[in-house]
Amino acid sequence: MLLPVRWLVLVVFISAAVQSQSTPLDLRSVLVAAEADNLELRAARQQRAMALAGLQTARQFLNPSISFGAARDTPHESVLWDQIFELGGKRGKRIALAREEQAATELDISVLSRQIRQRTRQAFYTVIASREQTAQAKAALDLATRIRDIVQQRFDAGDVAQIEVIQADVELARTTTDYETAAQTEKIADAQLAALLNLPVTEAANVQGRLSDLPKVESLQVANDAAMRSNTDLQRATEEVQLEQRRLELAKAQRVPNLDIQAGADLNSPHEFSVGPRGQIAVSVPLFYHGQGEVAQSTTRLEFLRLSLQALRTNAAADVAAAYFDYLAKAHQAEQYEQKIVPQSVKLQEMAEDSYRSGKSNLLTLIDAQRKLNETRKTYLDSLLAVQSSFATLEEVVGAPLD
Repeated sequence: MLLPVRWLVLVVFISAAVQSQSTPLDLRSVLVAAEADNLELRAARQQRAMALAGLQTARQFLNPSISFGAARDTPHESVLWDQIFELGGKRGKRIALAREEQAATELDISVLSRQIRQRTRQAFYTVIASREQTAQAKAALDLATRIRDIVQQRFDAGDVAQIEVIQADVELARTTTDYETAAQTEKIADAQLAALLNLPVTEAANVQGRLSDLPKVESLQVANDAAMRSNTDLQRATEEVQLEQRRLELAKAQRVPNLDIQAGADLNSPHEFSVGPRGQIAVSVPLFYHGQGEVAQSTTRLEFLRLSLQALRTNAAADVAAAYFDYLAKAHQAEQYEQKIVPQSVKLQEMAEDSYRSGKSNLLTLIDAQRKLNETRKTYLDSLLAVQSSFATLEEVVGAPLD
C-alpha cells in the first residue's frame, strides 16, 4: 500500500531531523549555528528595519500647506499655497546623518555577533571540559573501586585490619559522589550551549572536539594590528566621531534660512475683480539667533570624541598585550601539566599501589597518592579550559577571529 504524499514528506522531515541531531558538531559548525540561530542576534538584526525607516524619513520633502479663507469684507474668499524650500543642503545632510546612524546600527550588530562568538566558543569548550571531567571522575571511581577490592582481598587474607576496609569504602563513596556531581555539571554546560544555539535546553548537543587542541596566536604584533582595525571600543569611538561630524555639518546647514514661497488668489471682490492672483516670498532673518549654540556644542563634542579615540587606541593596545600574555601564561601552565606534572603523578600513584600490594606502605599513603592524582588531572583539565577561555577573551579584545 502506497503512503500518501504528506506522510512521505513527514517521514523525510523526521529522518533529516534525526540525522542532523546525530551529526557531530565541531567548533566551526557550532559557531556557524550560533551566528544563524542565536535569538539575541536575530532580535538585534531587526534594528536594521528601524534604521532604514530613519533613512526613509530623512529623505522626505517638507509638505506644503493649503489654506482657504472667507470673510465679509472684500475679497470675500482667498486660497493660498504655502511651500517651504530648504536651502543649504539640509536634506542631503539629514540623509548623510541617517546613513551614518544606519552604519552605527550595523556596527552594533557586528559587535553583538562577536560577543556571541566568544560566549559560544567558551560554552563549546565548557561542554567538552565537562565531559572530560566526567570521564576523569569515572576513571577515579574505577581506581577507587580497584583499591577497595585490593584492600578487601588483603583483609580476607588477614594481612590488614578492618579499619582499612572502612577507609577504602569511605574513599569509594566520596569518589562516587564526585562522579555523580560531574555528570550533573555536564548537563548544566549542555543547557548553556543549547540556549546559545536556540535549541531545547534539555537537549544535549552532539559536539566533538578535544580540550587539548589549543589554538595558536602568531605574535603580539599580529594581534595588536588586528585590534587597531577591529577592536569593538575603537570601532564604536570611530563611528561616534563620524556621527558627530555629520551632526556638525547638519547644524551648520541649519543656519542657512529657508525660503518660504506663497502663491494663491483672492476671490469674489465685487466691482473690482473675480480672481486676483497673489504671492509672497519670506526668509527668516538671523538677527538674534543663527544656530551658533548647536554648532559650538557639536564642535566641542567632536574634539572630545577625537581625543577619546586617541586614548582608546592606547588602552586597546594595553588590553591586547594583557590578554596575549595571559594566554601565553595559561598555555605554558597547561603544557607543564601535560608533559611533567600529570605523568609524574600517575607514576607516584602506581608506585604507591605496588608498595601497598607488597605490604611496604599503609593504605593512607595509597589514598593520598590517589587523591593527588585526581586533583592533578582535574587541575590539568581546568588549565586547558582556562587556555580556551583566555583565547576567546583575546579574540573579543582584538575584535576579530584569530584562528
